[in-house]
Amino acid sequence: MSDAARPGPIRGRRLLLVSTNYAPELTGIGPYATQLAEHWAASGARVRALTGMPHYPSWRLEESYRGVWRTVEIRGGVGVHRRRHYVPPRQTALKRAAFEASILATGLIAPPPGRPDVVISQMPSLAGGVIGARLARHHRVPYLPVVQDLMGAAAAQSGIRGGGRAAAVAAAAERYALRGAALVGVIHESFVPGVRALGVDPGRMRLVPNWTHVQGPTADRAATRTRLGWPEGVPVVLHSGNMGLKQGLEVLVEAARLAPAVRVVLMGDGNQRDALRARAEGLANVEFLEPAGAEEFTDVLAAADVLAVTQRASVLDMSVPSKLTSYFTSGRPVVASVADEGGTADEVRRSGAGVLVAPEDPAALLEAVQKFAADPAAADALGAEGPRYVARHLSREAGLARFDDLLAEVLRDGQDSGRR
Repeated sequence: MSDAARPGPIRGRRLLLVSTNYAPELTGIGPYATQLAEHWAASGARVRALTGMPHYPSWRLEESYRGVWRTVEIRGGVGVHRRRHYVPPRQTALKRAAFEASILATGLIAPPPGRPDVVISQMPSLAGGVIGARLARHHRVPYLPVVQDLMGAAAAQSGIRGGGRAAAVAAAAERYALRGAALVGVIHESFVPGVRALGVDPGRMRLVPNWTHVQGPTADRAATRTRLGWPEGVPVVLHSGNMGLKQGLEVLVEAARLAPAVRVVLMGDGNQRDALRARAEGLANVEFLEPAGAEEFTDVLAAADVLAVTQRASVLDMSVPSKLTSYFTSGRPVVASVADEGGTADEVRRSGAGVLVAPEDPAALLEAVQKFAADPAAADALGAEGPRYVARHLSREAGLARFDDLLAEVLRDGQDSGRR
C-alpha cells in the first residue's frame, strides 16, 4: 500500500517540522529531516518545514542562496520556509552562539503562517529546539523534539574553544526545549542518561534510531577505484563526512605519516578541512576529495578497503555519527577510533561490521587497517555484515514506521488531554 493510501491519524494533520538542516544538504541530519517531512506529506499530512539556508558540512552558504533572506519552496510536497542566519566559517563557542542566536531570531520573528496540530523539532540545533517549544506553546499544541545530538555534552567534549561556558548555556537551552515536550525521541539509547539529566522522565522518551538514507553501491568496484586513481594493491582507508573538531581527524593524518604505503582519503568538508590540509602538507598518501554526489556516494565508499570513523577520546555520549548507516550499507569493514564506552562503539559492536581501536592512537588505527589489508577475505566477510545489519534494523521503512508510531502517540495523547 502506498503512503498516500495508508489510513491513520497522520492524514489531514497540519505538521510543522523545525530543523536547521534540510535538503539539498546531503550529510548530517538534513537528509533525515527531509525524508521524514516528505514521507509524512506522502502519507496525507500537510507539512511545513522551518529551516535555514543550506550551509552544511562546508559551513559556507550555498551559492544560489547568497543574498536571500527569506524564501518558500515546495520540495517533495513539503512547504519549506527558509530563513537567513549567520554561518561561521570557523567554530568557536562565541561564533556558535551567534549562529544559534541568528537562527532563533529569524525563526521566531517570521515563523510559517497558520496553526499546526503538532510541532516537531530536530535537535542538535539549540535554536531549533527552542523555536519548536515556543511555537508549540504559542499555539497550545503538542511538541515533539527528536534528540540527534546533545549540544551541551558536545560543547564540553568536542574541544571547541570556550566549550566549558558554552556547555552550561547549551544545557540550559536543551532543558528549556525538552521539559515541556509531550514525548521526546532519542536516536540511540546512549543518549537516555543525558536527556534524563536535563529533567525528562524516561517514561516520556521513545527510541527512534536513524535509518540508512542512501542506496547500496551499484558500480563495479574496480572501475570506481580506477576512476578515482586508487591503484590495486594499495590499501585505501576512507573517512567521509564532516571535518569538525569532535572527529579528531588528525589521527588519520598521523597514521598516513607512519605508513606511506597506505592511502588515506578524507572526503567531505567542514571547518577543520584547511587545518587538516596544512597538517598533511608533504604527505603524498593523503588525499582530500569533495563530497560525492548522491548518485555515486556509496560507490565511492565501497571502493575503499576500510572505512574510518574517528572521534576525540573525550566524546562519549553526545553523538552517534550518521555516517555509520552509510558505511554499513557500503559493505566495507569499519575501523572505529572512538571511546570504547560511547554510543558509537556500541553501534559498531552491534553491527558486527567493524573493529574498535583506541581513540587518538594512530598506531592502533594503522595496525587494524594493515590487518585488513593482509587478509582481504576476512575484511570482505566483516564488511558484509553491514548490509545485513541495515536490512534487519536500519531500513528506511522501519525507521519511518517508528516515527509514524511516535507521532501517532503524540497526536492521540493530545486528543485525550483535550477531552479532559
